[in-house]
Amino acid sequence: MSETPDSAVHAVRTYIAQHRAAFLDDLAEWLRIPSVSAQPDRAGDVRRSAEWLAAKLTGTGFPTTEIWETDGAPAVFAEWPCADPDAPTVLVYGHHDVQPAAREDGWHTDPFEPTVVDGRMYARGAADDKGQVFFHTLGVRAHLAATGRTTPAVHLKLLVEGEEESGSPHFRALVEARADRLAADAVIVSDTGMWSETTPTVCTGMRGLADCEIELYGPDQDIHSGSFGGAVPNPATVAGRIVAALHDAEERVAIPGFYDGVTELTEAERALVAELPFDEESWLRTAKSHATLGEAGHSTLERVWARPTAEVNGIGGGYQGPGGKTIVPASALLKLSFRLVAGQDPARVEQAVRDWLKGLVPAGIRYEVDFGAPTRPCLTPLGHPALKAVAGAMSRAFDGARIRYTREGGSGPAADLQDVLGAPVLFLGISVPSDGWHAPNEKIELDLLMKGVETTAHLWGDLPTALRTAAH
Repeated sequence: MSETPDSAVHAVRTYIAQHRAAFLDDLAEWLRIPSVSAQPDRAGDVRRSAEWLAAKLTGTGFPTTEIWETDGAPAVFAEWPCADPDAPTVLVYGHHDVQPAAREDGWHTDPFEPTVVDGRMYARGAADDKGQVFFHTLGVRAHLAATGRTTPAVHLKLLVEGEEESGSPHFRALVEARADRLAADAVIVSDTGMWSETTPTVCTGMRGLADCEIELYGPDQDIHSGSFGGAVPNPATVAGRIVAALHDAEERVAIPGFYDGVTELTEAERALVAELPFDEESWLRTAKSHATLGEAGHSTLERVWARPTAEVNGIGGGYQGPGGKTIVPASALLKLSFRLVAGQDPARVEQAVRDWLKGLVPAGIRYEVDFGAPTRPCLTPLGHPALKAVAGAMSRAFDGARIRYTREGGSGPAADLQDVLGAPVLFLGISVPSDGWHAPNEKIELDLLMKGVETTAHLWGDLPTALRTAAH
């Protein structure tokens, strides 16, 4: 079926309008399942959520729908091949588990009884991430209806995990074990958002993460600070020195080798960041903070999106009760995290931290360093044809609006897909900051949700040419 761009947009919008009410009814039904992966007593609900989604994907038209077991919560996999065997393959990632929520946390309504008010649906998971996973079901049907196709224009796969809100502890093992089934030419991550309702954006990357816990041991027990203080090493003092040595006077991380391999922002990228309507005072209110501080020579957005960081997440040691207790404590504890950017290797950063500590900890202090499982950074180059296809599809959904680019300061499992599958990761989300991820009264803007549906309906027809261009 040959259509002009305007007629294609009209056909997609007509189909979406006709099926909007039923789509929202289905989403509300899914949101009523309290799939909180962090709470063991909700394990049955997480499984019920996976089963609900698998059944709904079968009803959508996916000929293959499977529940994949892990050592934790189940994931859902679905596949809808294109009739053209040479079509590229696209994998969509999201998650069906949600954060804990209770009315007494400050919710105006029951968090697991979706409520629509003024064009917004309030419920836990409405934005993060059930709503943004679910818009793909209506999007692919709108794509088929508008084009007259019986199969998508790409080999379409979905992987929806059940433990993202618990740190995805079994996700990489699942991806490695199922890499042949998950093989793709591109990955679409729908677990992100836009700058604002009036400034549609596409995210181009996420930072990675390495975190560690450092335990420091001095005397075999707490000892008298008058009898022994000043003559033996104090683990709490050493903890303070480690923290003080993390950054230099310009707030750069002072660990030797920490910046090795960092992909620097280009002047063009810095200009695009500077174009965004950033209100620092408003941002500080959101951050519940009173001033900005960070690496010299970089803006606030550059610091949180494109620069690596070191943060003290926790520090303790010695007496913490009321009044004084004059001791040299037996132990102290530090919790550190490092956000990483493209070009950094978490294993090299871990080794750099270990080497750095050797030069800081004096004799008489025994210490142990325990690193958690790392998350790698991921970045899609601005010139990648598939990224341009995502931005183009979104622009059509937003009536020709210019699509700008952002990054995400946080970390997620998308990098595992990029790392294991060797495919570029692209981000497609329509959530906005006011949606309140992880907070009371989480919601999704329903008109924006339909823009997500429309974007995917256009995208599946645009990606084949873009991915073939990228391959050559």
